Formats: sequence, C-alpha cells, structure tokens
Amino acid sequence: MQQKIKSVLISVFNKDGLQPIIASLTKQNITIYSTGGTQKFIEENGGKCISVESLTGYPSILGGRVKTLHPVVFGGFLARRDVESDLKEMEQYNIPEIDLVVVDLYPFEETVKSTNDEAAIIEKIDIGGPSMIRAAAKNFKNVLVIADKNEYPALEKILSENNAETSLEERKDFAGKAFDVCTRYDVAISRYFNKRNCVNPYEEKHEYRKPLRYGENPHQQGFFLGDIKEIFDQLHGKELSYNNLVDVDGALQLMKEFEKGSSDKVTFAIFKHTNVCGIAQRNNVSEAFTAALAGDPESAFGGVLIANSSIDKRTAEGLKDLFFEVLIAPAFDDDALPVLQAKKNRIILKLKTFPENGQQTKTILNGLLVQDYDTINLPEDGENAIDWQKATEEEKEDMIFGNIVCKHLKSNAIAIVKNKQLLGKGCGQTSRIDAMKQAIAKARQFDFDLENSVVASDAFFPFDDCVKIAHEAGITSFIQPGGSIRDKDSIEYCRANNLLMVITGVRHFKH
Repeated sequence: MQQKIKSVLISVFNKDGLQPIIASLTKQNITIYSTGGTQKFIEENGGKCISVESLTGYPSILGGRVKTLHPVVFGGFLARRDVESDLKEMEQYNIPEIDLVVVDLYPFEETVKSTNDEAAIIEKIDIGGPSMIRAAAKNFKNVLVIADKNEYPALEKILSENNAETSLEERKDFAGKAFDVCTRYDVAISRYFNKRNCVNPYEEKHEYRKPLRYGENPHQQGFFLGDIKEIFDQLHGKELSYNNLVDVDGALQLMKEFEKGSSDKVTFAIFKHTNVCGIAQRNNVSEAFTAALAGDPESAFGGVLIANSSIDKRTAEGLKDLFFEVLIAPAFDDDALPVLQAKKNRIILKLKTFPENGQQTKTILNGLLVQDYDTINLPEDGENAIDWQKATEEEKEDMIFGNIVCKHLKSNAIAIVKNKQLLGKGCGQTSRIDAMKQAIAKARQFDFDLENSVVASDAFFPFDDCVKIAHEAGITSFIQPGGSIRDKDSIEYCRANNLLMVITGVRHFKH
C-alpha cells in the first residue's frame, strides 16, 4: 500500500546530515512540525515549521523534560487511518495526521563514557524520543519512522526519487530498525544501572558491527559486536579473525592479572587455542620472552603473544623468525617496530586499556548463561591456608604465579611452575590424573628439571594418586582449592613426605 508523506515531525539531538532532508521536505511542500533546538535549526536552514507547542497549547516544561508527550502529538502517530472512530476523534480534538517521524535519542552511552557525573548521565536518559519512535513504529501501517541518522540517505532517496511515497513493506522494515534502536538504548541504560559490562546483542550500528572473514571455521559466518578501538590501536598486519579475537581476549584476561605495577617484574605470555602455553616473569622483556617461549616452543607456533612492558629491539629480533599471529603490548620502541613489521600479515596491537570485567555471557540451548568473571586468586585469608606459613618466599611467589596460570587453562588443568616460569601444563583433560601426566610429560619434553617445582591445580585432588605421581617427578609443592571428601589422603601423603600442600578453598574451573 503506497502512501504519500504529507507531514513530518522532526526532533533530533544530532543535527548532522539533516540539511538535505530539510531541503527535500521543503521542495515537496511537506508540513514540518518541530520544537526547541531542532525547530531553530530547520528555520535557519530555510525550512518552515509549525511548533509542537502551538499544537499542544503547552510550552516545553520542566527544563525541557516534557515537550512532546501529549495526546495531540501521539494521536497523530498512533491514529489508524482506516478506523472510522479514530478519524472522528482526530477531527474532534484537532489532531493532525503525521506521516513521517524523524527522531533520534539523547547520547546516553557517549555521556557515560565521558563523565562520572551521575546527574549529567541521568539527564541523557531520553523519555520522549523512545516514546515517539515506538509509537510511530507500532503504526507502521500509516507512519514511516526514521530513528538513526545512518538512514537519512534512504529517506532522502524516498523524498527525491520516489516522490515522497513509501510502501507498506518499506515502512515495516524501518519500523523494525527503529525498535532495534530503542532496544539498544534500553540495554545500555540497564547496563549502567546494574553495573554490567556485557556485549549488547542488539548493537548493530555500523561502527560497532564488524564483519569477519569467517567464524571459527571457513564455512561459518562471523562478526564482532563492539568497539575494539577502545582497547587497541592496530599498528600493523591483517584483520583480526574470529579465532584471533578469542585468543586475544584470553591473553588479555591473563595479563590483566599481571598489570605493570602489581610486580616490578616483566611478564610475557604465549596463548594458543585459549590456553596458556608459555609464560614467565623476568627482569626485562627479552628475558621474559625467552623463558616463556622455552616453556613450549612447539605450541607457540601461530600463537598470540602478549607482554605487560614495551617491546624493545632486542626482543623484536628474538621474535622476528617466530611465526605468530598477534603480538600485544602497551608500547613498542621506535627501533623495534620496523623489525616486527617485516612480515606483512603479522598483527601488532598496542594495548590502550584492559576491558572491564563485569559479566560474561555464553549462548546455550535457547538462552544465555551469564556469570561474573573469575577474578579471585587466593582468598583474603589465604595466608592462613594449610602450609602457607611453612613456605619460603620463593615458594609462595611460585604458588601464586602457578595458581593464576592454572586459572587460565581449560579444565581439567594442571600447571607446573618454577622460578615464575611455566614448565609444563596439562589442560582440557577429562581426568585430573591425565592432566598431571600431560603436564609432566610436556616439561620433560623440553628438558626441564622438576626438582623443587610447584604444581597448581584448578580443582581438588580426589585421591592421592596425583600428588604421588608429581612427587616421583621431583615436585615438592602443591596449591589447590581442596573440597574433596578425601582431601586428607593427599594432605597426609604430603605430610609423610615433607611436601607443601596449600589449600585455597577457591576452585577455578574453565570450560
């Protein structure tokens, strides 16, 4: 059903791109209703307006909080043109038909990013805008609604090339987009009040929806929702892939635990398929890289690398012959970048900030699983844990280091560390004993001496078999959450063999 646009209500915060619309509306002799700053802008650009106040008989009140919320305005949006009683009431109450609604919303998200002033943020919660958009979209049978300035070119085409006529299908399509705008807005407000930091699944604005080459595999489509430029500056290389982004996120979650300032040491880590395959802390970035790579040089091939310190030329020279997908660091020395940029596809990311840890979501069945991030390592009373006081400072540091590393391995997980270096890991195993055997085998593969090393486990030891195997390999310290009905088996074995067993009470499953 074709319908001619004869009248429009315009009320927008952002005036960018509005001039051509005003010119086309004026050329078509379309009646324009507006208010406040929008009315002033239209008139300054050669358009003629009827003020909303002249329709309603009320001025803008409460500091501009109430301008358009009036039956005369909303009657013009919601009236059904094919319902006789609606038409009679419109005539009775002098309600004009409004065929086109052009409305945007106050910049709530931008305000949240730019200030902590709650009063300023609250004032940017739009009331009239979403109400007008929803009303017009509901009545798409009779009204065209434009709720995003990115749709202005399409509107201009309708006005100039289609003689200001729209089909029912067009109006319904724009209505769907308008409801998405409102949904995104409401989710952003909900996130602010509930202090959640999760991806808005309705965020499809052009600048936030980034198509990827493919998903996890070439036959799967994929895209990224979010503004990755808030986190990184990409200095070099090809576009990040789906799998790159997954590993980059894992690398950031790990390195956030070792932000510079939490230690005077430099941390370097290597990530592969969402697992840590090498990590070490040393006095400088070159030494940290060398030690991290030594932990598993085979798995490092094609990995994601991350450091919490600037990459210098010496480190870049050590990296240049290694095939890796991504390198992340807070800075790069001027003489290091040319060395790293020698290979055109190598992705170099300069970290600007770590993402905030609010809640993480996972699609499952016909819904979403939502949980807090795992941000706890040792509990506040960790120093009272069994055997903690018996440990040397070096053993304590390795236990803390190993516990963090193990937290970032897929369950069942075991990490073996010594001198703040990952020597071997077992991850993604269906039994803890297999994870322990895998970790020891990995360490031996690269000729590490396990004497006086530390084992970290993401969950309890159900029996004493794991500690026996580890002890036979030379391991002398263990850190684990405990919680098994047979904890005493492992504890008693450690007591009998003069081994350290620290029980934290905090499990770190990761699936």
